[in-house]
Amino acid sequence: MSDVDTGSHEEPDRYADYRSIWTELREVPFRQAWTDVDGVSTRYVEAGDPEAPALVMLHGTGGHWETWASNLGPLSRHFRCVALDMVGNGFSDKPDYDYDIDVYARHVTGLMDRLGIEKASLAGTSLGSWVAARLALTHPQRVDGLILCSPAGLVGTASNMARIRAERTRAVDDPTWESIRAMFLNLMAEERNRIPDVIALRQAIYRLPETKAVIDHVLILQDPDVRQRNLLTEEEWSSIKAPALVVASGERNEYRSTAYRVAELIPGARLLEMPHVRHWPHFEDPATFNTVALDFLLSR
Repeated sequence: MSDVDTGSHEEPDRYADYRSIWTELREVPFRQAWTDVDGVSTRYVEAGDPEAPALVMLHGTGGHWETWASNLGPLSRHFRCVALDMVGNGFSDKPDYDYDIDVYARHVTGLMDRLGIEKASLAGTSLGSWVAARLALTHPQRVDGLILCSPAGLVGTASNMARIRAERTRAVDDPTWESIRAMFLNLMAEERNRIPDVIALRQAIYRLPETKAVIDHVLILQDPDVRQRNLLTEEEWSSIKAPALVVASGERNEYRSTAYRVAELIPGARLLEMPHVRHWPHFEDPATFNTVALDFLLSR
């Protein structure tokens, strides 16, 4: 019997850089659960020593906790990490009311209460940064520090709001693989980071009848009037007392400009520039992000 060449000699090269949610989490002890937060069934994940300082991680518009999958392992070696699907998003409940910044903020503090977390550092991306900054203003005694990736909440341009509303509405109305993948063109710079796991997760969420029913609530902050009354003024950003790390990523756009300005406004803020990535710097280049984030969090 002759040996059969299975082509196995190609496998190491083929899969050397394969990336999925599970390759990020396979060696990470973590627990996923749902809990009731003021009547909202809330999906969250927890990793790290329950007695360690807490780090709560907040996703962007229409997101889910897996945006932090690449960061949970390194960060949970030093912190009690909790990442959640905020109200109306992911696989958490989707009640029939508008989700403005204070609604999100109450949901986050409600989960902290539920988990017995009195005080935490907050890491957020885009919308999550906005929520984190609001909490630093309204509940300063509960915020140890801030990591603000591609921050929102200072300005809102009509063109960007219209783009987000059009992209997300189109994807929810027709949640095909290609329509979901198209959303990630603005979120990630390189195709290799637009991994099937993340596209499939977002597709599953956008296929839910509940998501379609509340998409206008999820996108309410893309309404110019609503956004305007939710924005933080420069004076408010300047009054944040928590230590802050601000991550400016991507090419020159609204979020990058906001990051530079926010870093100027928050007293003593540190700025991390990641121009080689786009809107999810923590996911696109986790090695750089995790190293700098840990240095920031552990140096205080």
